[in-house]
Amino acid sequence: MIGSETKSNKVLLRTENLLAGNPEFLQNTALFATAQLSRNKGVLVKIYTTTTEINANADIIWAILTDSSTYHDWNKSVEKVEGKIALGEKIKVYAKISPERAFPVKVQEFVPSKKMVWRGGMPLGLFKGVRTFTLTYKNKGQVKFLMQEVFSGLISPIIVRSMPDLTESFEQFATSLKAKAESSA
Repeated sequence: MIGSETKSNKVLLRTENLLAGNPEFLQNTALFATAQLSRNKGVLVKIYTTTTEINANADIIWAILTDSSTYHDWNKSVEKVEGKIALGEKIKVYAKISPERAFPVKVQEFVPSKKMVWRGGMPLGLFKGVRTFTLTYKNKGQVKFLMQEVFSGLISPIIVRSMPDLTESFEQFATSLKAKAESSA
């Protein structure tokens, strides 16, 4: 990187490397969380991403991610999760950043020990949030965890500007999951 690059350009470069799955970048990144604003077909989109390497089996991590009754025990960014985390099910997530407000989502994709997608938002796609959890086997006993949420929709320019910064919350999620999974391994 050139020394005259701004912090914004460095974050963008880190984000591009992360999203592209650049192995050299990911190998040297123990924990990374970022927020990015961009435009997709002229509509403002906000993307939060975090990744970390976890020294535990993917099945252990998956069991933790899909047990809604224990989120409050291990997850420092989530107050509670109501409902069963399974394909097609609707759940409610209560974040510590706004504990009085439920975020209803539907489990849209569910590939055990690999990938899960939660989707929520307003009718007609006016505003939507899509959170994707991905587990990638790296080597014996090590898994790369990636969580990304994309906020978009016709009225996203209004809503994303008023949203709190979730970067720290994403970082806490990844750190908490890593600690729980590694202590369970």
